Amino acid sequence: MISLKASSSTTISTHKFSSQQSFNSLPSKSALPQTHVPNHSPLKQFSVSPIRAQQIDARDRSAVVCDNRISEREALKVKEWEIGMLQDEVAASQGIKIRRRPPTGPPLHYMGPFESRLQNEGSTPRDILEEIVWYKDLEVSQMKESKPLSMLKNMLDDAPPPIDFVGALKAAYLRTGVPGLIAEVKKASPSRGVLREDFDPVEVAKAYEKGGAACLSVLTDVKFFQGCFENLEAIRSSGVQCPLLCKEFVVDPWQIFYARVKGADAILLIAAVLSDLEIEYMIKICKSLGLAALVEVHDEREMDRVLEIDGIELVGINNRDLGTFKVDIGNTKKLLEGERGERLRQKGIIAVGESGLFNPSDIAYVQEAGVRAVLVGESLVKQKDPTAGITGLFGKNISS
Repeated sequence: MISLKASSSTTISTHKFSSQQSFNSLPSKSALPQTHVPNHSPLKQFSVSPIRAQQIDARDRSAVVCDNRISEREALKVKEWEIGMLQDEVAASQGIKIRRRPPTGPPLHYMGPFESRLQNEGSTPRDILEEIVWYKDLEVSQMKESKPLSMLKNMLDDAPPPIDFVGALKAAYLRTGVPGLIAEVKKASPSRGVLREDFDPVEVAKAYEKGGAACLSVLTDVKFFQGCFENLEAIRSSGVQCPLLCKEFVVDPWQIFYARVKGADAILLIAAVLSDLEIEYMIKICKSLGLAALVEVHDEREMDRVLEIDGIELVGINNRDLGTFKVDIGNTKKLLEGERGERLRQKGIIAVGESGLFNPSDIAYVQEAGVRAVLVGESLVKQKDPTAGITGLFGKNISS
């Protein structure tokens, strides 16, 4: 599970995070490549062809740029900025509170439909998840410069073949009678700091597999969780047979391709960050690459959203409140009872319990609520012997 609280810059600690520290090391967004809007995107209608001047009637809800000699590049910047504002509006309409990037002022001389919505926009992250997402947006932009999508597509043929992540969870549940375990390989978290000083990702992964884990989750975020894609790659090439979930903060489809190249069999998509259209689009990409998608929700509104999206096979219920950071495993029961739980079962979606699971009674509680898999990290990785930790978590040996 991802534990969302506070962080410092490179070294993980439990101190309050400093937004200024997080972004000083990165270039400004304007220094990064411009966002590409794909042909199939509904936002394509907002793209512009090269022009020397842009002076569209404000009644058409388009920007008015007063300088008749505005350059092509400046005109495109105006439209790109408006597209970003529109994306934020779409997200807000779906109850998404996480802003995808720091608010920026409009281009010079901007007059248009978003002019009245620029006041009272704070320029610091509202919480740790938003800080992570802002940093990730810049980080991914930089990575795409050195490894463009065309390069990743050429590398797919050399990636290890995907392993059936969903099938492994189903098989584990049938074999053991308890929720299939996704054991998390995690060195640190923003709220807890370093969880295991003698952290060896491959050794931890092998211990989990020996203990009966159906699948593994591997943290790949460097700054906030001290993970990396090299850990994912090392585990995949070590002989471990468990399917691997890439535990990353996905803000761009490019990350899905990168995860597949590095050996991932599944990837995390967070409903608190991504719009419905983005989730639907990314699930299609996952299916085309042979990846499973674990769509994570935190509350009733997010659950209602994902139940309307076709193609979802796994829904993770995070028991951590993103506002207060408190953990309540009763959240799982709340989201799975009544009509929501019935719809989930009718659609054949596997519910995955996340956060706050430490002992057999916790496992029994969420299983009774309707989960068929659990994702557990902190309570296992901190154990001197993670294999024995799995037995303790379930109250029995699930390895055979």
